[in-house]
Amino acid sequence: MSTYATPGAGPVVHDPATLPADDNVNAYTFCVELKGSQWFLQKGKMIAYYGSIDFNGIGHGPLDRLVRTSFHSPLHASDWVVAEGSGKMLLADRAFDVNSFDLDDGNLTIRSGNLLAFQPSLALKQSIVPGFLTLIGTGKFVAASNGPVVFMEPPIRVDPQALVGWADCPSPCHHYDHGYMTGVLGGLRALTGIGGASGEEHQFEFAGAGTVLLQSTEQLMAEQAVGALPQQAGVPGGGTSGGHGSQAGTPRLPGQLGDLQRRFGL
Repeated sequence: MSTYATPGAGPVVHDPATLPADDNVNAYTFCVELKGSQWFLQKGKMIAYYGSIDFNGIGHGPLDRLVRTSFHSPLHASDWVVAEGSGKMLLADRAFDVNSFDLDDGNLTIRSGNLLAFQPSLALKQSIVPGFLTLIGTGKFVAASNGPVVFMEPPIRVDPQALVGWADCPSPCHHYDHGYMTGVLGGLRALTGIGGASGEEHQFEFAGAGTVLLQSTEQLMAEQAVGALPQQAGVPGGGTSGGHGSQAGTPRLPGQLGDLQRRFGL
């Protein structure tokens, strides 16, 4: 929330008057201004706010009309809330880069974990590509990325881990390197579901007009459960065995829907 203007000058301390409106505070924090308005917000991404702002889960009666017109992804409904009221709200995600983007009568498909918030003038829909959501219409949305976002024009092949999303172009198809397909690693993955984790062996291939959004690293943002209490000291209900936020780990077998499959969008 604080930045250093010049070395040795001390931090810049913000208040409601000095915080920007619908703009970045720094590379990792975005400020949304609400003026009796609403925003859709992924749970756990609000770090502070000034003013009078209420947060309501998707599916609450007073929000039925808003959800009916703007939120069409039942698989992700439990991960989102609606922020409404008046004030300034700060968004962040584990010190990942955060930026806002504007759609003008367009459509953009984005990895679901990267999307932090969006205006209700945009309609959110479930993408046919697992692990991705599609925004349609005109409005602003806020997204996180592991490193700055770069914009590329198709045709292009992309390491799946570096892919943030794509706008105004067809969904990608899978491309596998011929040597990988016919080699030992390809046979190993066919039998066990293990292997093929390199972007040099497998890519998403984009063709046609549009824009592809890439993050400046080949490592996905680590997935994080939302709406649960973190298991750590100092958090009420957390850090104790059998607490409210306790979740038992489940071992993943080869071929199960795990990190490798999510990485490929499968």
